[in-house]
Amino acid sequence: MSVAPLPPANHRTALGALYQGDCLSLLPQIEAGSVDLIFADPPFNLGKSYASGMDDAVLPDRYLLWCKQWIDECARVLKPGGSFFLYNLPKWNVALGAFLNERLTFRHQIAVEMTYTLPISGRLYPSHYSLLYYCKGPKPNVFSPDRVAMATCPHCFQELKDYGGYKDKMNPEGVSLSDVWKDISPVRHRKFKRRSDANELSLKLLDRVITLASRPGDLVMDPFGGSGSTYAVAELKNRRWLGMELGPVDQIVARMQPANLMIERRYLDEARRELNALFPPEVLAGRRKCGHWTPGNIPKGQPRSSPRKPLQEQVELVLHEEAAVYSAARKNKPKHGDGPKAKKSA
Repeated sequence: MSVAPLPPANHRTALGALYQGDCLSLLPQIEAGSVDLIFADPPFNLGKSYASGMDDAVLPDRYLLWCKQWIDECARVLKPGGSFFLYNLPKWNVALGAFLNERLTFRHQIAVEMTYTLPISGRLYPSHYSLLYYCKGPKPNVFSPDRVAMATCPHCFQELKDYGGYKDKMNPEGVSLSDVWKDISPVRHRKFKRRSDANELSLKLLDRVITLASRPGDLVMDPFGGSGSTYAVAELKNRRWLGMELGPVDQIVARMQPANLMIERRYLDEARRELNALFPPEVLAGRRKCGHWTPGNIPKGQPRSSPRKPLQEQVELVLHEEAAVYSAARKNKPKHGDGPKAKKSA
């Protein structure tokens, strides 16, 4: 079925196009099966005030219905084997995940750790956002996750997890990426925020998603432009991109200027120095100085038992030994009234 052509773009680069308008009006004008990767970060329905004037405090059923409408369109425009990521609060993604399960193939539910939240009375402390990862069809066309550095102490550079005698089996390019992302810091400082009304996402998050699920030249789409983080990372990573934003787009356009993108590139290059290596350069130098093992100096055939037991095992051993000493002391302690009895006088 033919689709109506998109209106003139508000901004274009050699790789992408940005449109100002409602995604529900623009998405039907995109050709089916044409997008390689979609990242969606919709408003969370928290009652925020947006420059677009949209209502961010609607009844739950109405919010979920709205989400399902644009999700249906996203599923339509996604290529077979394309990937779809939905970033939202866990309470919304629970319902939207059930809806997505009928249309796409579930891959992962990723927990993106958040900080600086306030405790809620009568509830567990909220500490993560939900990032749903789906693909169209049985498997994704691209699955190329970065590897991350081993967690180490910032002071002594010792690893925080004991890998025992398996150190020589560790991949020198890093640890496999898990579905819990604890290293994504929020954009807080005004120096780095592009819009005060947008929940701006870290470039590090978008870099990880775009690297994981696309190749250079692939088409990346984000139906909720916000501050333009998705488009900036796509541009820097040589991906084609298609953007939409209901509100003003002036700040996104300014962000996409070459001089500003150079600033973004320096930040991204610095963040990527910690990826795809077991230890970042600074940590590697610190470990060598402290005499810790590094990927290049583990003797072949090292025993599988580690001379240093994990901290939990050490604590359990000490407690066990103390309990044994206490038990032995109780057994040897004379009972009340025991001991040599005095002879009765005649």
